[in-house]
Amino acid sequence: MFQPNIDTMREALFASHVQASDQPDSRQISTVIATVLRQFGPQYCAERVAEEYGDHPETAAARMRWIREAVRGGTTGGSGRPADLA
Repeated sequence: MFQPNIDTMREALFASHVQASDQPDSRQISTVIATVLRQFGPQYCAERVAEEYGDHPETAAARMRWIREAVRGGTTGGSGRPADLA
């Protein structure tokens, strides 16, 4: 079974529709990450991150700051992985 690393999880959340203003909890974030990776795969997620940084670097950087905190913060139990993906 595919076990994404923390960077892949961040890219998946970045590629998702979830916004900081949605104030998702750790379970919602874990579900979104798993769903996006299952539907599109890690390559698509990495491509979306690169595309957004190329097209909108100012907003992409702010989004990634939130994502880094969300994945490191409430979604991880010290392992660096959301609970549903550990």
